[in-house]
Amino acid sequence: MGTRYTRAMPYAGDVLGLPVRKLEDALPFYQTVMGFQVVARAEAPCKSAILTRDDVQIGLAENGGDPEQNGCFFEVDNVEEAFADLRSRGFKKEEPGFRVDKHGETYWRVFFVVAPDGLCYCLGQRQTP
Repeated sequence: MGTRYTRAMPYAGDVLGLPVRKLEDALPFYQTVMGFQVVARAEAPCKSAILTRDDVQIGLAENGGDPEQNGCFFEVDNVEEAFADLRSRGFKKEEPGFRVDKHGETYWRVFFVVAPDGLCYCLGQRQTP
C-alpha cells in the first residue's frame, strides 16, 4: 500500500510521550498492524520507545498516564489506502466508518483506530469542502 503518514498531532500532552500501561505489550500492535519501527528505547525515567513511520514519530511511555484519555491525529495522504493498509496488516475493524470533520477552516475525511492499549488514533486526509 502506498499511503504516507505526513504529520502527527497529540490530543493532549506530547506526541513523544503517549501513555501505555506496559510497553512490551503495546509495541507489537504498532509494529505489525500500524507499520511503525522502533528507533530508540529507554528504561529511565520510565520505559519508553520512539517509533517512526514515514514522516512522523511517536513515543510510547509507561509514564503513569491513562491511555484511554489520550492518542493523536495522523495526517495521511490517502485515507482509503491507510485503512486498507491497516486491514492488510491484521487490523480487525471491518468498516472504516469514514466521516468528514471540520477543524478550523480545514475539512478532513477521517476514521478512528483504538489500539489494544486504549490509545485512540484519528487518521485523516484533507478534503475540499
